[in-house]
Amino acid sequence: MSHSSSSHAPQSNPFRQPRAVWAVAFACVISFMGIGLVDPILPALSTKLNASPSQVELLFTSYLVVTAVAMLVTGFVSSRIGAKRTLVAGLILIVVFSALAGSADSISGIVGFRAGWGLGNALFIATSLAVIVGSASGGFAGAIILYETALGIGIAIGPLLGGELGAITWRGPFFGVTVLMAIALIATVVLVQPTPRPEHRTSIADPIKALRHRGLLTMALTALCYNWGFFTVLGYAPFPMDLGAHELGYVFTGWGVFVAIFAIFGALRLQARLGIARALYVNLALFAVDVLVIAVFTTSKTVLIIAVIIAGIFIGVNNTITTQAVMTVAPVERPVASAAYGFVRFIGGGLAPFAAGKIAEHSNVHVPFYVGSAAIALGIVVLATGHRLLGEAERAQEAEAGRTAEDRAEEEALAEELGSSG
Repeated sequence: MSHSSSSHAPQSNPFRQPRAVWAVAFACVISFMGIGLVDPILPALSTKLNASPSQVELLFTSYLVVTAVAMLVTGFVSSRIGAKRTLVAGLILIVVFSALAGSADSISGIVGFRAGWGLGNALFIATSLAVIVGSASGGFAGAIILYETALGIGIAIGPLLGGELGAITWRGPFFGVTVLMAIALIATVVLVQPTPRPEHRTSIADPIKALRHRGLLTMALTALCYNWGFFTVLGYAPFPMDLGAHELGYVFTGWGVFVAIFAIFGALRLQARLGIARALYVNLALFAVDVLVIAVFTTSKTVLIIAVIIAGIFIGVNNTITTQAVMTVAPVERPVASAAYGFVRFIGGGLAPFAAGKIAEHSNVHVPFYVGSAAIALGIVVLATGHRLLGEAERAQEAEAGRTAEDRAEEEALAEELGSSG
């Protein structure tokens, strides 16, 4: 099957889904809101709790590093208690620890509770993608689009809500997540059907073993480099911007809107036009240039704000294309692939903001962004080592798209036959 034929195959509507899928997608929106929700209050936390920027950045580091390490146990847990119970357990942990973070009186307390929040997040994120892919109608690509839509909307709304609640009190964003995640927990309990335990139990070592596969390791290391740049922008840019919580919320909402739009609409068009490999090379190169602009003009508030918002374009494109590529390039079960990939990439995301704060303390505000731009450029070099494997992923996606189109045609033919016989 040629690339052009697959890319123009009729697509089913990814937004026509069972209620259970919508319940999980809603919970995904709230979960991803937690990433950007604290962004507008970072400078306020630094001032109110008398903490340095690098100490405040530990809010990201504890959350994402624990999420990364906990990714290794998600398959172990879900293969023993089932996907629904794993989702519920993750949501309960997020509700409890976000409430505790809002009640804390010190930066170390918040950092500690964010770590517990990260554990719940890992159980939820890795399992939610598997549940959506397994339950969604419209095939694999439609499920990924729905998942990335939830991610994009969550990332877009998070800073806006964080800015509004954070302007009232820095505790507001944490309690906001508690309430919204409690609603998501109820929706998941009521609407998601109990899932049977898998016949095959996953071990904690399976995601590590999966990284022996060169394609998965290449994509994961590329994502680590890219996430270093991504979370340097997300985590450290609020400090040189020197804006209030409201204004920071608006800036990062603009950024998040671009993430959502290009994850849903831009990524697949770019991939259809250029193919997976070239689309990723071009996108990462443009992102590296954008972060380089941030590095050069860090002290220009206008340029900094515009460049940060534009960064959402490249993040949105990258999220969708790499998620699909990882899920097709890995010769292991999708939950295992998701856990292995998440483990490596979240390590980069977790360490970058803390490192940015430390680098700035020992040099100046420009250097963290130079390092971020260099990390993204390194990601292009890493990705190029797996060029042939990206071609294999593309052919696998084309075959999947062809199967989905054939299945839909058979369903429509059967429906017409039953209708005419009735």
